[in-house]
Amino acid sequence: MRPVRSLWLAGPEAWLPDSEAQAARQRALCLDAGLEALIPTRMPPGEGGDELEARQFYAGRMAQLRQADAAVINLTPFRGPTADTATVFEAGVLAGLGRPTFAYLNVTSEIHAEYVARVDSILGATLDETGVWRDGDGCVIEDHGLPETVMLWGEARRLFVIVTQDPLRDLTGLELCLQALALYAE
Repeated sequence: MRPVRSLWLAGPEAWLPDSEAQAARQRALCLDAGLEALIPTRMPPGEGGDELEARQFYAGRMAQLRQADAAVINLTPFRGPTADTATVFEAGVLAGLGRPTFAYLNVTSEIHAEYVARVDSILGATLDETGVWRDGDGCVIEDHGLPETVMLWGEARRLFVIVTQDPLRDLTGLELCLQALALYAE
């Protein structure tokens, strides 16, 4: 693995009301590990409908992603049973760039550690006569006994599941990912 100096931190933290305080905590943990944290920010609120501004923001974000040597992806469910959509996109870009990724997922109970159980508890699911889990629209729910879909789970060199009372702010998973990254970098 090439030397890791900069670490992209993707996750829902940019949407938190205390996002700057959370980013400071993340930066401090990365600094203690000898890494520069690259933490995404939200696109500044505009008048709405400014496509040029959105495309410029996108181009800047893509350039930032290319600068990262590795990534820690926070796959904590956000606004539903799965991770923040921008986070998932960034994870895919980083995988495509060949950057090593480590991931964590915070949940409030052990039962939510499995993907299909989260979908069932949040959206509802039924087991059909052939043993396939389906959502309310009849679509198949990916069920491999994993904490996330195969494509998100499979790309992560390590994926930690943390049961916590504060899933959007708990950084235990980041700490574990930093420890795992140190092992890979040796």
